[in-house]
Amino acid sequence: MTDTTLHSLPHGITLHCRTRGEPGRPVLVFLHGFPEGAFIWDGMLEHFSRPENGGYRCVAPFLRGFAPSSSPQAVESYRAKHLVQDLVALVEAECGPADAGGRLAALIAHDWGGAVAWNLANQRPDLLERLVIVNSPHPGTFLRELRQSPEQQQASEYMHFLCRKDAETLLSEDGYRRLFGFFGRPDGSAPDWLTPELQGRYRATWDEGLTGPCNYYRASPLRPPREGEAHAAGVELPDAMLSIGMPTLVVWGLDDPALRPGLLDGLERWVPSLRLRTVPGASHWIVHEQPERVAREIGDFLADAP
Repeated sequence: MTDTTLHSLPHGITLHCRTRGEPGRPVLVFLHGFPEGAFIWDGMLEHFSRPENGGYRCVAPFLRGFAPSSSPQAVESYRAKHLVQDLVALVEAECGPADAGGRLAALIAHDWGGAVAWNLANQRPDLLERLVIVNSPHPGTFLRELRQSPEQQQASEYMHFLCRKDAETLLSEDGYRRLFGFFGRPDGSAPDWLTPELQGRYRATWDEGLTGPCNYYRASPLRPPREGEAHAAGVELPDAMLSIGMPTLVVWGLDDPALRPGLLDGLERWVPSLRLRTVPGASHWIVHEQPERVAREIGDFLADAP
């Protein structure tokens, strides 16, 4: 059964985590994105905690800003350095002090969770042996595409909406119609995986507040340029901030309307130990759509010798 573990971190943030597996086993941490919650990983926690699948200690936090974890109101609280600080403290809470060798067997992340994971892997490679990214762009390719690709600029235009001062109010209207619309098929219909039970879990999280989730977008400079606002065009990221040294698996649903396949071009420049698995017919929500495929790719990656 999935448990709830509260980690009160030294810098004042409390992360509510869904956990499975025995403490003391090698640890996998799973990070969700927007507008989701830790519960999206429940099937993966159950799968990878089983002895036949590695018997891992599996931990999925609700990221800061996503209820019931701490939700600071200030936009500045959602800058990358603070999100990385949360993860560093979480790894040490689960694995022991970094200077004593505490590290994750792997960090597995989707969407905004992936943005934090790319940063952690770059800044603190001592804290994880492997990295798994699911439909979350590497900051180097994302910056390039936001500057140069009209297709990606158009696909990311929604980010400006989420930065509006009234975004929370608009997202809450009509029973969260716009938020559920993020999950919709191209024809606007609801996908089969979005069951009434799952809808209820999303509503329960959103009912606790949307300011934290929207602040991820407000705090990030990686947005499409628009008239009078440079955003990505004014950002410089040196290679030293983009290099990923550990083995990395990227699983990518190719029918993601918000993150176009051009984001995969040139990844090897910054991620030399890369295993890329593209999935035609899968969207941004591949963890919901094809959980068996995602679990198989992660399992194969973890089983391979370094």
